[in-house]
Amino acid sequence: MLMHWPGRKLREKALNYVIQLIHNDDDTTQYVSSTGISKPLSMICCWAEDPKSEAFKFHLPRVHDYLWLAEDGMKMKTTDGCQIWELAFAIQAIISTDLSEEFCSTLKSAHKFIKDTQMVKDIPADLCYRHITKGAWPFSTADQGYTVSDCTAETLMAALFLSRISSETVGDPVVVERLYTAVDVILSLMNKDGSFGTYELIRSYSWVKLFNPCDTLGDIIIDHAYVECTSSAVQALAAFRKLYPGYRSNEINNCIRKAVRVIENMQEPDGSWYGLWGVCYTYGTWFGVRGLIAGGKSYQDSACIRKACEFLLSKQLASGGWGESYLSSQNKVYTNLEGGRSHAVNTGWAMLALIDAGQADRDIEPLNRAAKALINMQSEDGEFPQQEIMGMFLDRCMITYPSYRNIFPIWALGEFLTRVLRQPTQGMEAPIP
Repeated sequence: MLMHWPGRKLREKALNYVIQLIHNDDDTTQYVSSTGISKPLSMICCWAEDPKSEAFKFHLPRVHDYLWLAEDGMKMKTTDGCQIWELAFAIQAIISTDLSEEFCSTLKSAHKFIKDTQMVKDIPADLCYRHITKGAWPFSTADQGYTVSDCTAETLMAALFLSRISSETVGDPVVVERLYTAVDVILSLMNKDGSFGTYELIRSYSWVKLFNPCDTLGDIIIDHAYVECTSSAVQALAAFRKLYPGYRSNEINNCIRKAVRVIENMQEPDGSWYGLWGVCYTYGTWFGVRGLIAGGKSYQDSACIRKACEFLLSKQLASGGWGESYLSSQNKVYTNLEGGRSHAVNTGWAMLALIDAGQADRDIEPLNRAAKALINMQSEDGEFPQQEIMGMFLDRCMITYPSYRNIFPIWALGEFLTRVLRQPTQGMEAPIP
């Protein structure tokens, strides 16, 4: 029907519109595209339009952004990397150890990457159906250039931490005006109910997911509210508010207040939070606790935090660590790793949540056992083992974050050292940049 008039005219118009959207996305992502799924599809469309086109030629060299060689052959990544995402956590982990002076060259390089990767202009609204980008940080690189709420929030926190350290150690801080634009982006991503998604606001109704053409990825038609993104936004805005109380203070206060209520309402009956972007309940619960603490809640006045601590302590293994299977994400029931093994990353997340919630004030022994479990996992060269994949997205797809295995054990041990062992009789308040 679409090959004959009048359907043919409609088809031609639709194809022209779609290929123009593809070209616009290519232009605004430097031909990287948003993911390793859309990249080859866009490249094929450019080839189908004209195999000798400039667009197709520009696509070819950016294929290498997605390829890497493993022991068993060539692989293709889901994205062009997770550089900013892991970097933001790595900075916070290093600073938590109070060893910044020893790693000044690393922090200087990381600080420079933060400044180089922040997006400094918006994508023209008439080109793409995209959220504002000025002030945001992406998941990976500036070339890819998609605004992500939690990447912006976590990187803003890292920048705020770095701004409190001597510039001789970590380099010049991010200029204040660019911090303001990052806050503008975060505030712009708050949904009406106070929640945060990933790339954009919730733009439509839940029933549109019925039109999802993909069997592998669930619920991809519209963005959703996530405890991780909501928590990161609360933490970043709270940290920013302490250093710059005069900038958009009413809006920031209102955002934090609404987001905290969202986090509380997302909690499961057993005290956990379901993590959509990591495995799974230990990950979500770490973010849930972090967000509530940053939003002004405490173990004493928050039933949610008390229940979260009870949940985490109930899942601690005999070895002192935590080890959660990807089956938790699929079945939505907490499931230990086969054989009851500890995992360095799960253990790090659980430790960080408990330290934030003041576990050392009540009973330090679970933290002692967890720290011992992490220390026993460390190899002689200082690294932690490569264990099961801890990244997850869209309920059923695993994603490898190669630096998690070192970041979160270091972070947990750093917090344990500086906030528990060195201050064993003081309350465990969340650190501020």
